[in-house]
Formats: sequence, C-alpha cells, structure tokens
Amino acid sequence: MYYNKDDYSIYYEKHGKKEDTILILPGWGDTRKTFDLLINLLKENFTVYIIDYPGFGNSPFPDRNLTIYDYTNLIRDFIADKQIKKPTIIAHSFGGRIATLLTGYYKEDIKKLVLIDTAGIKRRKTPYLWLKEKIYKLLKLIKKILPKKLKEPYHKKLLTIFGSSDYKALPSEMNETFKNIIKEDVKDYLPFIDQETLILWGEKDTATPLKDGKLLEKKIKDSALITFENATHFSYLEYPVQTYQIIEKFLLTEKDD
Repeated sequence: MYYNKDDYSIYYEKHGKKEDTILILPGWGDTRKTFDLLINLLKENFTVYIIDYPGFGNSPFPDRNLTIYDYTNLIRDFIADKQIKKPTIIAHSFGGRIATLLTGYYKEDIKKLVLIDTAGIKRRKTPYLWLKEKIYKLLKLIKKILPKKLKEPYHKKLLTIFGSSDYKALPSEMNETFKNIIKEDVKDYLPFIDQETLILWGEKDTATPLKDGKLLEKKIKDSALITFENATHFSYLEYPVQTYQIIEKFLLTEKDD
C-alpha cells in the first residue's frame, strides 16, 4: 500500500488487527523486509505498521534534499492521516533519530518507546578522523582546477577512498540528504522524552557503540537498557526470539504507579 503526501509516495504495510498499535521505524538503508520475523511474531497481539523511507525499498525519493525534520514530519503526518492512536514506536538506528524527535521535540502522543542500537549521538572526532577530514577537504580543492572531463572521475575516486560505506552505497541524489542527517545531534532532546522507554543494544556494536546506549539510559528519565552479548549493530536480527520476548513483555506489562 502507498501513502501519498505532498511530493512523497511512501510504501507501507499493515499487519494484524489488534487494538494496540506498533509503528516500526527501520534503520537507514533498511526496509520493512529486515523486520519480517519480528512482525510475524508481534502481529498476533498487535497491529503493526512499517514503512519504507523515501529512497529505500519501494518508496521513491523526492526531487529535493531532505533533513531529519522532514523525515520526522512525514512520520507525524502518516500517524495523523492514518488515525493511528497512541502507537508504540519500535525504532532501529536511524529510526531512533526520528523517534527521539517525535517524542522529545514534537511531543507526539506515543504510548511507549523501544530504541534499538539508536543513531544520532555525535561524538568528538578522534585525531585520525580529524586528520582524514582535513586531508579530504584539501584534496577536494584540487577538483576546482581540473579540466571538466576529469572533475567527476576525481570526485568519485575521493569518495572511494574517504567516503563511508553508507554514503558510497547511496544514489548521488541522496548524498546531500545523508550529510544533513548525520550532522544533526539529537542527544539534547533525550531528557524531554516522557515515554517509558526500553533500550536494546548489541555489546559489540561499532556503528553506534554501547556507550551511546548507556547515554540514552542516563538521559531518558524512564528508561532501561538491555544488552545482547556479542551482538553488533543489528542485535534484533542476531537475537530475534529474545528481542521479541523482551519487547512483548515490555509492551504487555502495565507500569505500577
């Protein structure tokens, strides 16, 4: 099914027919397919929505650059237009950026929050990364003096050497959007999250290290962190059954006042 809003055409799926609703926000570059197993387990007790972001899966990318606020407002519109009442958000990696803004900045009416290996915490650059960035910027200046026919091959060569795997995997029309996303630090919004929050993390996660999960637990007032031994950035895929059992218990347990 497609949800159309302004210049967006977003593919989404709806599973289950229960009263309590879950909205899953995948990671950057991921699609609804990475959550198939978890959805099949959750749909017995919940109605589950999941989307493909613009530019991924079956959702085309609009003819403009986007920011994290564009993505978040798209999700806000989706929740409102589909009349999804007080959903629980399950968010992985990039989806955690959106979930943080939904709850900590826009104060959406969300029931509970599950954050899995969440992205969006900017860290100080190591000396190695600082030097790498400086070298890249210096080499990029050379492009300006090259003949026109050499500019694009030279630029592609620089990206091959200096670009991240996520950046290199993107089509060129999404490069500026990716830059917009990663420059935003969402940690200042964490203390304003009022929802009861479950934080799940892979102990061996190198994309979003465990210290980020510990920071989330410290900053979000009503939160608890659970880690998976030897799991990486995709802990929910490496421990699918345990992830489901933990989430189900969290969602079906009412908090004592």
